[in-house]
Amino acid sequence: MKAIGVFDSGVGGLTVLKALRRAMPHRDFLYLGDTARVPYGRKPAAMVREFAREITAFLAERGAEAVIVACNTATAVALADLKREFSLPIWGVIEPGVEAAVRATVSGYVGVIGTKGTIRSGAYQERLEARGMRVWAQACPLFVHLVEEDLADSPEAEVVAKYYLGDRPEIDTLILGCTHYPVLAPMLGRVLGPGVRLVESASVAAESVRLMFGDDEAGTASGRITHFVTGDPIAYEHTAAVIGGVDGEIVALPVSDLRLAPVQ
Repeated sequence: MKAIGVFDSGVGGLTVLKALRRAMPHRDFLYLGDTARVPYGRKPAAMVREFAREITAFLAERGAEAVIVACNTATAVALADLKREFSLPIWGVIEPGVEAAVRATVSGYVGVIGTKGTIRSGAYQERLEARGMRVWAQACPLFVHLVEEDLADSPEAEVVAKYYLGDRPEIDTLILGCTHYPVLAPMLGRVLGPGVRLVESASVAAESVRLMFGDDEAGTASGRITHFVTGDPIAYEHTAAVIGGVDGEIVALPVSDLRLAPVQ
């Protein structure tokens, strides 16, 4: 049975991989962390689209039978193009996040936080408004750095969160629109209080993939994970430990190798 590919600009997508592993523990996964070119959130959309195309082509060439774009910025600007260019099933993380918010909200007033690129794209806002929601959106670029520096539950993180979220309207649901942000959930819960539900896309996306592909229950007790890392593998492993660690083999992948993978 072929593996399922997952990619992100760095380690944040490991939160999605963890949800996929919970849903399909016997499946093999290929994870690509493009840490040499992180972050995507501040880069031009055309550049992110090309990165996403290269990575998807690489994962397909390595035998992935499906790909999950575990990056909100790449989902926002590149998912539609990837689905046109490639014949394999491809999921993003925005639609699942929208679905989770629509299920959770009572008032219909939903907030979304994410990188500058994700918020600027309007991808969440447009989808939520099409579902009849009122929407408040806020870019929170410092949150990724707080997570990766292991400061997610620190007093410094609370100060930054109060700055970003202090003027929010009366939302009752907040989408964590970056795959790093679930690590911040305990701190955000304290800042926002019990009246705001926090939702993320990983579990909904994982369930969608499981429904299509199922789990290889006849396989080994635990599926294999291979991590391809375009930056320093040691730095990747260190940063990934902050959000739950790394299972499986880590393989250094020069960026130049991505540019050699052909589109299907």
